[in-house]
Amino acid sequence: MSGEQNAQEAQWAKWRSVADLYHAFFTGLILTAVSRRGTTDAAEFVFRVFRRQQQERFLPGLEKLGLSHLPPAVAAAQYHYLSNWIGGVHVEYMYETDRKAWIRYAPPRWIWRGTAICGVPGEVSRAMLRGWHANNGVALGNLNLGFVCTKQSVDGQDGLEGYYFEYDQPLELDQRLVFARHLEAPLFDPATAPALPVTSWPKPRLEKAYRNYAMEYVKTAGPVMVQCFGPEDAGYLLHLTGKLIGMQYFDEIARSFAAGRGGAKEFVAFLRILFESQDDAVEISESHGKFEIRQQTWKLMADVGDYHPACTSVLWGLFEGLAAGCGRHIPVHLKHTVGGKAPFVWSVG
Repeated sequence: MSGEQNAQEAQWAKWRSVADLYHAFFTGLILTAVSRRGTTDAAEFVFRVFRRQQQERFLPGLEKLGLSHLPPAVAAAQYHYLSNWIGGVHVEYMYETDRKAWIRYAPPRWIWRGTAICGVPGEVSRAMLRGWHANNGVALGNLNLGFVCTKQSVDGQDGLEGYYFEYDQPLELDQRLVFARHLEAPLFDPATAPALPVTSWPKPRLEKAYRNYAMEYVKTAGPVMVQCFGPEDAGYLLHLTGKLIGMQYFDEIARSFAAGRGGAKEFVAFLRILFESQDDAVEISESHGKFEIRQQTWKLMADVGDYHPACTSVLWGLFEGLAAGCGRHIPVHLKHTVGGKAPFVWSVG
């Protein structure tokens, strides 16, 4: 393998670690909402996150994936198969007819990573389906299209599965998501599954899309949490989640960054790689063992229309937690920001 190939592989490994960090943050945020706000509030939060993503991403995604010409049920199911496959999600697609197509999220579930699945109430998982799957027909302008859920993994079944079905009549709001637990999806045949065209989805694009898939959930979740719970409560929940996840994941992320534990110097070196790996520009200076980091951009939230300064708690919590994972007594402070937007000035040490 050439030096250029080695450098590219190393870059992709860093992107995947960033994806893991934001993936964990999003899952952790849902669990924090469950444990601090209760099941009903957590379900409303999840519903709002997935409805917002569905409204922002579903129709443009159909175009990007070349699915817009397909029958509604088939297009919706293939969208879930391909878009989730890009993000590293275990997913299956089974065509039955032009009006009926299955989707199955096989174990292990991406969104409820590891032991997290044990802390997710069924109501919260159902909220995801209400937010996205139940609204695809509306987005397509076809009110006859609904989703029938046959299994839920958080209820102890072997995956989340169901099928899109185009009925003979328009569906009322409460008919767009129904449950049929007595049914089971047909077996998945990879040979008949849709595939992305290699020419338009080369390896570098797929690796960046893998990273962005996880980051997009946090981009959506921060503002939605502020709108659901208000900036004070949302700021607390975002900061707490970030700190917990940062502490838990520092070692795992640091391995791919070729970084290690230590003091402020080692942590700042880690942060530099993290910023670079999420496409943010920074300037770092040192004086008497203390570091100042001028974060010029926060691309993740740059184009969020309803951005609130409380969303900075995402970064502040993560940085505090990652610092604690790196070593004891590494203080991290946000020194300066205007309107809660970049540029940010951080002090470390």
